Amino acid sequence: MRRGALATMLAALLILVVGCGADDGSPAPSSSAPSSTGTAPAATAYVNLGDSYAAGAGVLPVQSDSPFLCQRSAINFAHLVAAQRRLPLTDVSCSGADTADLTTSQYFGIPPQLDALGPQTRLVTLMLGGNDENTFGGAISKCGDAIADSPGVPTGSPCRDRYGSELTAPIDAEIYPALVDGLTRIRAHAPNARVVIVGYPWILPATQGCYPAMRVAPGDVPYLRGLQADLNDAVRRAAEKTGVTFVDMSQVSQGHDACAGAARWIEPQQGTTARITVHPNARGHEAIAAQIEAALGR
Repeated sequence: MRRGALATMLAALLILVVGCGADDGSPAPSSSAPSSTGTAPAATAYVNLGDSYAAGAGVLPVQSDSPFLCQRSAINFAHLVAAQRRLPLTDVSCSGADTADLTTSQYFGIPPQLDALGPQTRLVTLMLGGNDENTFGGAISKCGDAIADSPGVPTGSPCRDRYGSELTAPIDAEIYPALVDGLTRIRAHAPNARVVIVGYPWILPATQGCYPAMRVAPGDVPYLRGLQADLNDAVRRAAEKTGVTFVDMSQVSQGHDACAGAARWIEPQQGTTARITVHPNARGHEAIAAQIEAALGR
């Protein structure tokens, strides 16, 4: 499925946040909602693209003009960077987005994300690729299903045993070329912009899991971590191929995964009050913003 398990999960969970959007509390001027005709907002100096990790799905307050299914947070990393740099921001990131949504309408009334770019754009940030081929949501869902019938605490590596390289094969075959194409198009649509793509912070630790907070068998923790490492490497290589700045979150997010308790930057599947799980919390977005700032310099 193109939208996959992640989008399905969002559609169900977002019912919980109806009416939770606050008055525009973003720290910099922003525009994020399309018109009723689906026309993109006029391009501004800074444009944020991407998926739910870029949008800040689950982090309150929601932007007052965010389309319901996009769930753009008013304090996502883009708003923090915009405030720091005093740049007007257009945020067109959207939960469930994949690389195809750069050039096609993701939902009715929401224009392609690239429509927000123009020659006046000076900075573009994005996180993208995790929804292509249902990489994140599909893998976590499948690994959860692999232990669904296990009595008590799961053991072994049932997900790896069942799927092997099936979950990682699309990364090089499909996702990497899609990222190269998408980044090339971004540079063409915003020829005067600095383009920054951010890698995904660690969802799971390297070895030791935290069942039932994350429904993953112990032997599948390194399996899923390896899948994420492969995805981030594809993002890095695509950035290098297209001359785009890559922000690597792997080092700084070490020890801040969904199993890290109070130190976590990613919310776990259970034991959290977050409305959307397996996504960065406010601290995670602060950390991402700090890494973007470090990459941009002064």
